[in-house]
Amino acid sequence: MHIHILGICGTFMGGLAALAREAGHTVTGCDAGVYPPMSDQLRALGIELIEGYGADQLKLNPDLYVIGNVVSRGNPLVEAILDAGARYTSGPQWLSDNVLQGRHVLAVAGTHGKTTTTSMLAWMLDKAGLEPGFLVGGVPQNFGVSARLGQGKTFVIEADEYDTAFFDKRSKFVHYRPRTAILNNLEYDHADIFPDVAAIETQFHHLVRTVPPSGRLVVNAREESLQRVLERGCWSEVVRFGTRKETPGALRARGEPHAFDVLRGSLKIARVDWQLLGEHNQLNALAAIAAAEHVGVSPEVAGAALASFENVRRRLELRGEAGNVKVYDDFAHHPTAIRTTINGLRRKVGADRILAVFEPRSNTMKLGAMKAQLPWALEEADLSFCHQANLGWDAREALAPMGDKAIVADTIEALVTAVRRAAKPGDHVLCMSNGGFGGIHQKLLTALSS
Repeated sequence: MHIHILGICGTFMGGLAALAREAGHTVTGCDAGVYPPMSDQLRALGIELIEGYGADQLKLNPDLYVIGNVVSRGNPLVEAILDAGARYTSGPQWLSDNVLQGRHVLAVAGTHGKTTTTSMLAWMLDKAGLEPGFLVGGVPQNFGVSARLGQGKTFVIEADEYDTAFFDKRSKFVHYRPRTAILNNLEYDHADIFPDVAAIETQFHHLVRTVPPSGRLVVNAREESLQRVLERGCWSEVVRFGTRKETPGALRARGEPHAFDVLRGSLKIARVDWQLLGEHNQLNALAAIAAAEHVGVSPEVAGAALASFENVRRRLELRGEAGNVKVYDDFAHHPTAIRTTINGLRRKVGADRILAVFEPRSNTMKLGAMKAQLPWALEEADLSFCHQANLGWDAREALAPMGDKAIVADTIEALVTAVRRAAKPGDHVLCMSNGGFGGIHQKLLTALSS
């Protein structure tokens, strides 16, 4: 079958393309501003990429169009597909029909940590010999690819609450029908489609409704929002994690985030010694261990697997060093994620200076729904630099409470200049964005080297 994918360079759709190619389908795709890392991965698989959404792509005459949620009505190719009466579906629906049927699906949902936790879980199952399939919204460094079919019965998937397509406004994750589901956390996000946190809780409730009675829900015990979700109805086993004190059946950590025991009640069931930083990653590990256990991987084996876990690209990834200044790349864009990422680096570098460089790029941040939280998110950084572009609000005004600890620039070039002037030997420059950030990482390294 020939499949043509609209929005192919997104992490989800790019992973889907890789799975379709591995399954033997002919795959082509298009996107606006075909961009790495997904474009590089897809070209390496021999997938033809087309720049833009021209209606002339109808001439490819594929058997099926798979349409990503980045594409909306008014898009010239979408309009041509509808006019022609051509066959089309959404990415999550195609995945459900062609990949997930008959598999034990382990889905990882939550506002934060989905990509990292999905990667951890896939690595645990792989190290245990289960040969899982997976689809991750990033590139796990242990695997080097964002998706594979796998030879085993299990399939691990990052389960996003964002909507499915212009013609299907349900959350993506309701299509996956998991037998094991991690509910990692739940905060307000996606202000472009959800009016409030209650609307997101409703979508998580819909996910819970799809888990069978023999299934398992792995739930963050610290999240009141998730407790409200469960109170609306729960028909499966619940295993909680992250409790701060001894709780029957729940998993908790004892020790620092980089080296800790995993306890169930008062009983030690696993040990984790690894390279990752931050309490958020400690919680991610507890969730993954509880999920792996549901498919027969002992906590001891799962915890030991994390010793060789290499994380995901763009998760506190060191991009280089110049002028004795280290430059990192991270995907953080929600205020809570920004705060936890800075805290993780702070735990590593101690009293060294951290220069936080970020762009409010997500739809939620562009709308200004969380601008008031930014000073809180950035408070552990010594200096913060914001790229103000395409915002419907004034970043200078939002960051004014930070005084001279915050600098706002209107262009990438001005941002690079400001960071170069402020940086001193021994500093750590942490760049945070859910996009390419205009190639700022290499630009900073070049500027710092001179």
